[in-house]
Amino acid sequence: MLISEINALIALVIAAFLLTQSIKIVREYERVVIFRLGRFAGVKGPGVFFIIPIIDTVIKIDLRIVTIDVQKQVVITRDNVTVDVDAVIYYRVMDPGKAVIQVENYRVATSLLAQTTLRDVLGQIDLDDLLSKREELNKRLQEILDRHTDPWGIKVTAVTLRDVSLPESMMRAIAKQAEAEREKRSRVILADGELQASKTMTEAARLYGEAPVAIKLRELQTLAEIAREKNLIIVTSGGDVGSGNVVGLTSALNKDQYKGAVTNQ
Repeated sequence: MLISEINALIALVIAAFLLTQSIKIVREYERVVIFRLGRFAGVKGPGVFFIIPIIDTVIKIDLRIVTIDVQKQVVITRDNVTVDVDAVIYYRVMDPGKAVIQVENYRVATSLLAQTTLRDVLGQIDLDDLLSKREELNKRLQEILDRHTDPWGIKVTAVTLRDVSLPESMMRAIAKQAEAEREKRSRVILADGELQASKTMTEAARLYGEAPVAIKLRELQTLAEIAREKNLIIVTSGGDVGSGNVVGLTSALNKDQYKGAVTNQ
């Protein structure tokens, strides 16, 4: 009687153990890939489900977006400039079965593929495009990575070029180039202003030639402006005021010695 009770107790313990091993619970963002006697038996989750202990083996997969910080890669651009580039890759597992069966370690494989693709793509463009076309390059890298990881059940959602480090000599060269561009624009603007001014002066000379009294009025207006500034002493001969009879002395003269000195010859 005692032996039968012990056997029953042992059977009960074994049954309880097998029951606890057969019940599995996964979270909303997780899935479980089940292999039954080594063969793929499907994907379960989320929530509660049952497996056959000892016969079934499970591998848990996280479906949340994963971030890969791609280490700095030394890239030689198409115009033979060496730069250090690092990026951030965002991806998620879309098909847990493929992620387990098609690739040994999808995390490592995706990270190494990102590094290789980054060097290959950026090595085919010029430095100016690398610095100015970040959005276009991000999209191109994302499309290439997504195409290669699709057989693994991986979806690359975004790629961001985070930093581009240039050599010190190249930074100085870019600064000189920018300064030269600004100097070029300033010279073009100055030349264009001179051209417009010369056209205006030519038109003014033509009008003055047609109406000689206009230049006399302009001369008187100039003298009035000089008088308002109080920085010149005007010496004129009697009679008509002519441009050849005007002599200007700068305001640098001592005001105490020449204060109010105006002489009419």
